[in-house]
Amino acid sequence: MLPSTLDLARPATVLFSHSHMDHWGLINELPADWPIWTGEKAAELMRLSAELFGGSIARPMHSWNSRSKPFAIGGFTITPYLTDHSAPDAYMLLIGGAGGRILYSGDFRVHGRKARLVETMIASPPKDIDVLIMEGTNLGTDKPVISEAELEDAFVELANRTPRHVFVQWSAQNIDRTVTLFRAARRTGRKLVVDLYGADVLRRIANGTRLPVPGPDFPELKVVITPGGKRLYARQGREAFVTEMATSPFATSRARLVKDRAIIMLRDSMVRDFDRAGLGFTSKDAYASSNWSGYLDPDDANSG
Repeated sequence: MLPSTLDLARPATVLFSHSHMDHWGLINELPADWPIWTGEKAAELMRLSAELFGGSIARPMHSWNSRSKPFAIGGFTITPYLTDHSAPDAYMLLIGGAGGRILYSGDFRVHGRKARLVETMIASPPKDIDVLIMEGTNLGTDKPVISEAELEDAFVELANRTPRHVFVQWSAQNIDRTVTLFRAARRTGRKLVVDLYGADVLRRIANGTRLPVPGPDFPELKVVITPGGKRLYARQGREAFVTEMATSPFATSRARLVKDRAIIMLRDSMVRDFDRAGLGFTSKDAYASSNWSGYLDPDDANSG
């Protein structure tokens, strides 16, 4: 998140470079007269996340897209550059005004499926930059990384040696990871099964992309409706979405999955629902936690 002006006599404009919850969770606390700008798909995911937790974003959001040309906000010119990140629709931002130019990197990486965007930026950055502002989550560390392509191969190997299901915990908003698992499922003759929320995320952002989305073009992608998932969407007043998914040809059930071999999205809240339907873990299954490793730290109060 980056305020685009230091003129305290005017309302600040807030630019969100991507949609991670820790970057926008206090959005409703911002002054009402501050305009908010972000990528159009990031805006959709912000709204979806807010709804998931029983709230809403009760203010307008202006947006750009991955094909947007430079545009003006007040006395500044903003140029968004789509970049590589686990959060979809993430951007670097070039901000020009008052005779200067700032390049804000936002969060980015070079081991995802859009690494070429970062490599191109490094090889040929915008000219005449006065200030570079960088995010630095992993700067100064020797944290090991693995590319999505290598991870795809690892999941293929795991699926090939697993007699039954491969259960995977991952964030539905980590679209690169969803694509990785979909490709691994397709390569091993399995289905990728997501829950209602996973399907919802894909439907909201897949338009205009080549992302897999539940439907006839991606027969390997299935949606499972669990009692917990139905309750979650009922609390949002979205029973119609549940009915649409449940009656679609790409829906599956826990009972069908018992006799199948699939790569299945898993959350802590789904374990009991799966177990009650005879889909509990067995010695023939594999389990992978495909999230930030810090979530597994029992001494971290925020890892639960």
